[in-house]
Amino acid sequence: MERLRTGFDKFKTEVYDKKPDLFGPLKANQEPTYLLFACADSRVCPSVTLGLEPGEAFTVRNIGAMVPCYCKNKHTGVGSAIEYAVCALKVKVIVVIGHSRCGGIKALLSLKDGADDSFHFVEDWVRIGFSAKKKVKDECCDLPFEDQCAVLEKEAVNVSLQNLSTYPFVKEGVANGTLKLIGGHYDFVSGKFDTWEL
Repeated sequence: MERLRTGFDKFKTEVYDKKPDLFGPLKANQEPTYLLFACADSRVCPSVTLGLEPGEAFTVRNIGAMVPCYCKNKHTGVGSAIEYAVCALKVKVIVVIGHSRCGGIKALLSLKDGADDSFHFVEDWVRIGFSAKKKVKDECCDLPFEDQCAVLEKEAVNVSLQNLSTYPFVKEGVANGTLKLIGGHYDFVSGKFDTWEL
């Protein structure tokens, strides 16, 4: 508790109190430009790594930064975040960011057919990226496991970008030019950040 309290006190005196022009308007509403999907990994906070100010990005973090396909009965937490960001907040860009040495990607690549799950939720969640795993296994089977993981980190982002297009309001926004989908990868080992469009 003390770490959280001192962290907030520092934020308040060094950031909040010194930027009334930023925080004043945010008291009334938010108008973020971006919807960011990022991993829950403690090493890859997108606000820190991308230098984003409060109010710039509506952010969803989960294991592997994965976006499931549209379904009204499953993964509604993710679906509701996408719907609210696109339909209510009118974000202009959705970015899905993978990263180096991702435990979720390693779990996905390690899945064995027919084996019991080790966790209650993790394996079922990362199976969202199964088609990316299959592509990497088919095309990169000669590479060492760690190198396959590095390829899968980006391929899983591509699957999430494809899955975003299954949401009708996302598909409509992309079609009429009000919404853009971007993939990203943060390599914290080498200090690189790459972006691309499908």
